[in-house]
Amino acid sequence: MNKTPRILIVDDEPYNVDYLEQELSEAGYETVSAKDGQEALELVKKHAPDLILMDVMMPVMDGFTALEQLKADMDTRDIPVVIISANTDLKRMVKGIELGAEDYLPKPFEPVLLHARIQSCLEKKRLRDEHRRLIRTFTDSHVADELMKQGFSLGGKQTRITALFSDIRNFTTITEANDPADVIELINEYYSIVIDTVQAFGGNANQMQGDGVMCFFGAPVFYADHAQRAVQCAIEIVKKLEVFNQARAEREAFSIQVGIGIATGRVVAGYAGTQSRATYICVGDPVNLSSRLETHTKVVHRAIVIDDYTHRDLDDSITVEPLGEELFKGKTVPVRIFAVVF
Repeated sequence: MNKTPRILIVDDEPYNVDYLEQELSEAGYETVSAKDGQEALELVKKHAPDLILMDVMMPVMDGFTALEQLKADMDTRDIPVVIISANTDLKRMVKGIELGAEDYLPKPFEPVLLHARIQSCLEKKRLRDEHRRLIRTFTDSHVADELMKQGFSLGGKQTRITALFSDIRNFTTITEANDPADVIELINEYYSIVIDTVQAFGGNANQMQGDGVMCFFGAPVFYADHAQRAVQCAIEIVKKLEVFNQARAEREAFSIQVGIGIATGRVVAGYAGTQSRATYICVGDPVNLSSRLETHTKVVHRAIVIDDYTHRDLDDSITVEPLGEELFKGKTVPVRIFAVVF
């Protein structure tokens, strides 16, 4: 929430807007105003208010329509809305609450009651914002959005994804030869590069295991081009790490190299664990294979190795080098593999 709470006033009567602006300004709030629902939706995107005071009867777009659109959008649904209207018909009041308004106050309103409602709504929003921040801290942003939208339940469903596993090479040697604080700093910078890049390509950075990061493309948010996204993401990670290593070399710090394995196929995706402790996972052969492919990057001396199913889903913008077939641990049939060339 903004340090100084920002309140959007939506009313087509200039007198009402002026009165509310003065009332709220004296109470220490920042205000923005709109004359109809359509303008309000535009200002919400621009100013990210902490609370909306909304009239109902307005030209262009009425308050109920604007309220409905706000609550249908994941980015704005948690902004509290208080309806202030001269129309106090019970059916309209019930409709406003059913559409998601926090309260429905009559005009003219009682200032003391209005300020009490404002303080209550702002406190609820502060708690919701903190809730979202905590979820996003310990889960990927896509998983956090799904939790906020759908809620939590154990179980999964079958889907097709692309799994990407990235790992730092010779990490044990690095940890033995360097100060632990420097290693932790390196790991955090590495995580930042990988996770930010994965999310930029629509992926889910799911698990961090020491120096390794397991990522999924296609779950929980499905994209038809998940294999293409995963490979493009891997290329971008390697390029960013090259720049990262150059910057470290300038201050005579040790550099890192990574291997990335990518595999595509069907998995079961969902929440596993208990009601008190669970995680979002994908279970299936592509997840295990991506780890095996990452390990194989050390054997073939390539940064990115992919399986045949991933290769089949790529367009001509990605260049690959065939590496033949390989029988990996846990597999009964050899896997055709390719190195990504860039």
